[in-house]
Amino acid sequence: MKTLALMLLGLAFAACATTTTARLHLPELQTVPHVDLGRYVGTWYEIANFPQSFQRGCTATTATYTARRDGDIDVLNRCRDGSPDGPERSARGRARVVDRTTNAKLEVSFFRPFWGDYWVIGLSPDYHWAVVGEPSRKYLWILARTPQLQASAFEQAIEIARSNGYDVGPVIRTTHTR
Repeated sequence: MKTLALMLLGLAFAACATTTTARLHLPELQTVPHVDLGRYVGTWYEIANFPQSFQRGCTATTATYTARRDGDIDVLNRCRDGSPDGPERSARGRARVVDRTTNAKLEVSFFRPFWGDYWVIGLSPDYHWAVVGEPSRKYLWILARTPQLQASAFEQAIEIARSNGYDVGPVIRTTHTR
């Protein structure tokens, strides 16, 4: 019985130590080398995403990030329900940097104590667009500072996702105008 308990304890520790990418046999998700959080905060328009139940019916989606004195970031996600003229839905959360060397790996929580990975895997040099994902490849967002993104920039963002092991087939574009 003691041996069985030790084996189960060892398996539990091993499961906790295994990363999502290793557990799912995925290549390591590559982030950008560095994110200047002072330039990253502000409003981003969602250009495209992987469909998620919590975003069902959302159009004209934005995310506004605001720096906090404690080093964390306030998050305000907004969308219009059903159409760009529909009623507004919003969710408030908090993000925290988990890799201070790059600032590219964050965690976001809308329901503490639960946190989800938010990794910046693509970012244009002028901070006009970004690609955000996470190690399991279940979530993906392409963001821009404006509601529209040039086709060449969108294709570049899609290629960043693809080169990071994402199947980009499920990507859907976000509607911002009628």
